[in-house]
Amino acid sequence: MPLEVISQPAHGDAKPTPLLFVHGLWHGAWCWDDGFLAYFAARGYHAHAVSLSGHGSSPGAIRWIRSPRLIRDVIDTAERLPNRPVLIGHSMGGYIVQKVLERYTAPAAVLVASLPHYGALPATLRFARRHPLAFVKTNVTLNMRPVVETPALAREHLFWRGTPDAIVAANFPRLQDDSYVLYLDMLALNLPRTRKIKTPMLVLGGAEDGIFKPGEIRATGAAYDAETHIFPNMGHNLMSDAGWENVAAAIAAWLESRHS
Repeated sequence: MPLEVISQPAHGDAKPTPLLFVHGLWHGAWCWDDGFLAYFAARGYHAHAVSLSGHGSSPGAIRWIRSPRLIRDVIDTAERLPNRPVLIGHSMGGYIVQKVLERYTAPAAVLVASLPHYGALPATLRFARRHPLAFVKTNVTLNMRPVVETPALAREHLFWRGTPDAIVAANFPRLQDDSYVLYLDMLALNLPRTRKIKTPMLVLGGAEDGIFKPGEIRATGAAYDAETHIFPNMGHNLMSDAGWENVAAAIAAWLESRHS
């Protein structure tokens, strides 16, 4: 079975460079289809979102999926497009985009609340201190779902206290299990090699992110000499939190400034 790809064709005169959106842990292509795909299609971009193996409606046994397979997913999907796309990755998807760029030339990339280039250890230690029982359950079951297994945990990690209840309620039922061995790759086993990555990049984060702190987002931006923006009153899910239009507008403005 092929991977699930959700696409929105450009409205009017299409720009030559398409966009390929890559989701994070617990998500699928659906998370971009709530607003981002239509937003960019209306601005002349062919916009595509892929569900990585084991996510959304894409095939794969999620429990044993590791980063090399997801890296291939993105490259294979990009190669099927008429032109090489701008890569836009959220959270784990930002990590996969970084790994893709070690070997694949893209016109530009955007990291949205991405895993820092130095990995998930700081986020892991914070989670272990705040939620020791959930941390133990994650490691005993070898499954990442305990991190977001209740609406309260989903709000804490993916949104923030100011996110409207309706947004959390709309997203929580769609969250899925995710791969523990993929998490180990993000923790230490297969971190990005920043010296290999030369792609122009925009780095975005939320001031109220419950997983990656603004300082970690800024450090990633500095590692790539990238323009970096932190959005106030927004959590980890910048593509679905209240105010997502401001995030999309920042990406669109940056792309326009590069004539992408």
